[in-house]
Amino acid sequence: MDGTPQIGRPTAAFVGASWVALGLGAVVFFIGLWNARMLLSEKGYFLAVFLLGLFAAIAVQKAVRDRAEAVPVTPVFIGVSWAMLIIAVVMMAIGLWNAELLLSEKGFYGIGFAMSLFAVVAVQKNVRDLAAYREAHPEHSTYSGHTDEV
Repeated sequence: MDGTPQIGRPTAAFVGASWVALGLGAVVFFIGLWNARMLLSEKGYFLAVFLLGLFAAIAVQKAVRDRAEAVPVTPVFIGVSWAMLIIAVVMMAIGLWNAELLLSEKGFYGIGFAMSLFAVVAVQKNVRDLAAYREAHPEHSTYSGHTDEV
């Protein structure tokens, strides 16, 4: 071996499980939000924090992966990405702590949020791994029996 890392293709099971986990976490969170008896502004708060968390988790994953692959990443980008992820988690915790919800409902939102954060990182990793694999192995770039070529 020449010491260069091999680009592996994520398994279909892992890709599928990642998407299912993201979908399930988001759907659970959104169903709870839709059915919640809270002000529209409170629902907006939880939706905004949820979306901020997902975006920040993707940004952190990208920054960490870029740095590991020797792609230049500024310390400011890494710092802002981590700060936004931490802020989103703290804001969700504060929002749930102060919300007039049953403890079981708070857990429902917390688990949906945490599951979605984890899953969006896995989905982003899979998307990037598949793109790298297709670039490194154009002969294997098929989808449903068709090549990616036009």
